[in-house]
Amino acid sequence: MKIKTSIIVICGCLVIFIFVMLPIFLSTQSKKDDYVASFKGSEFSLKDMNNNVINEKSFNGPLTAIFFGFTNCPDVCPMTLNKMDIVLDKLKKDKEQIKLFFVSVDPERDTPEVIKDYLSSYENNFVGITGEKEKIFLLYKSWGIMSQKVFTENGEYNIDHSSPVILLKDGKYVARISHRDDIKKSLKIIKKYL
Repeated sequence: MKIKTSIIVICGCLVIFIFVMLPIFLSTQSKKDDYVASFKGSEFSLKDMNNNVINEKSFNGPLTAIFFGFTNCPDVCPMTLNKMDIVLDKLKKDKEQIKLFFVSVDPERDTPEVIKDYLSSYENNFVGITGEKEKIFLLYKSWGIMSQKVFTENGEYNIDHSSPVILLKDGKYVARISHRDDIKKSLKIIKKYL
């Protein structure tokens, strides 16, 4: 009898917990989505890796993906770009509708030549952007990207940065892909907006 009563009490507590916590969780998730969607980007003028002028109008189009990273990144950046390369290949003819921009958060080391060489290892035509560090800083901040240098004992540095792929439709934020999302989930997110 005691076990049956204990199970009933535990189940009752669990039901109460779910009814109390579910609205809180959903509210928090909604606020997070609203917070991310509040980032609008900013006006800017930079150069791409081919010395073409890039500005906020360059992000207009059927679907635009923006990834902020750097060429000396040991893991997240190459893995994310590789995933996006595979995803674009799986889109087949639809991949013509999407542009992917790689914006360097390390413009001191990432010259147009360095970025062009770095992106040449990918199958798809990613557009690399770099420029004056102040302008780059304002651009990535306007999209809610965090970035900071972390110095090592020998004076070298690495960069910690947030790493979503931001998706825009007609220049407006619609979604983001996490670097943790697998290829299948990333493809599903993109197809939703094509």
